[in-house]
Amino acid sequence: MSEHVTAVVVGAGHAGLAASHFLTERSIDHVVLERGEVANSWRHERWDSLRLLTPNWLARLPGHAYAGPDPDGYLTSGEVAAFIDGFAARSRAPVRTGTTVVSVRRTDEGYDVATDRGSFRSRAVVIASGACNRPAVPAFGASLPASVEQLTTFDYRNPDQVADGGVLVVGASATGVQVAAELSRAGRPVTVAVGEHVRLPRTYRGRDVLWWMDATGVWDERHDEIDDLTRARRLPSPQLVGTAERATLDLNALTDLGVGLVGRWAAVRDDRALFSGGLRNVFALADLKQRRLLDTFDAWAREHGADDGAPPERPDPTRVPATSRLQLDLGSGEIRTVVWATGYRPDYSWLDVPVVDPKGHLRHEGGVVDSPGLYALGLPVLRRRKSTFIHGIEDDAREVVAHLAHHLASR
Repeated sequence: MSEHVTAVVVGAGHAGLAASHFLTERSIDHVVLERGEVANSWRHERWDSLRLLTPNWLARLPGHAYAGPDPDGYLTSGEVAAFIDGFAARSRAPVRTGTTVVSVRRTDEGYDVATDRGSFRSRAVVIASGACNRPAVPAFGASLPASVEQLTTFDYRNPDQVADGGVLVVGASATGVQVAAELSRAGRPVTVAVGEHVRLPRTYRGRDVLWWMDATGVWDERHDEIDDLTRARRLPSPQLVGTAERATLDLNALTDLGVGLVGRWAAVRDDRALFSGGLRNVFALADLKQRRLLDTFDAWAREHGADDGAPPERPDPTRVPATSRLQLDLGSGEIRTVVWATGYRPDYSWLDVPVVDPKGHLRHEGGVVDSPGLYALGLPVLRRRKSTFIHGIEDDAREVVAHLAHHLASR
């Protein structure tokens, strides 16, 4: 027999719990369904040394903010889980843990939500299960020789689990550069396959670069103000790492560690990994975008009286290798392990509503999904550029729940 609630929230990460907060604020009865524990991915799907890219002073949820002794530090994954857990307790979110949603179907009155522990009938559903449910591994990964071990960043925990010998890290976003640096410092010969990436200094003009993103309003740009929204939602995470030294970790830093750089991995043929050429152009584009962003910060500083008169800081251009290999023989033993840092994709296999496009992405407008009463939170640039960050969920959740409440009232 189905349990009746007005709304069901799928996922008890920061996005689902923020939705629950605003549903409670509007006295809308609901339940939050979580397949594991609160903040499950932070507890079980992160490598050991991971820290947030955002400084602690940016760790905030509705009515709940970081209050520790190190506002300029960066939370570990365990600390993030504890922070989100504290928010769940403080907001008294009606979470059902250990409850896996197996299907969501439309009904005349709303939705039928089936789980492995019973079913629910609801008038609205908020999908807050995240955008990083499955690693996105290219199809040619199946063509690699059996002698090469393959790990995704869901599998990777620390260098001890990686066999001695060469490692090919595929991807140069935040995850790729962090894993490559860690493996190199552990003594592994590392090569990184570099595609499109976003380069940022860790600090700029004496402040964390994300202070500038926050203060200048870059993060607050709305989805309906962005020229190429599809592209914005596909951009990789910036090359950043959270360390006590607030060090910049970009491709130049990797080169200084002895990491080799090759182009984007394009194909596998006869046990050979084939890489694209044109690293110089890829680097130049990332450098250009970084300069334009720093120009934006400088203009804001002048306009708001925060310009100290010092010359603008500009990081050195990305150094292009004198020679760049276009292929690697994966059968030679030079590469023992491939680490796929090629991003993630959402998993909507349980969603039996025709709202997923051929590439596996939800069709939505600012979190309002293309089915009445169905909503989403926590996806890239959902309503603003900051949507996927912990501090960015409050505004999105407030507005999405407001739309949901209007939908309920209109019926």
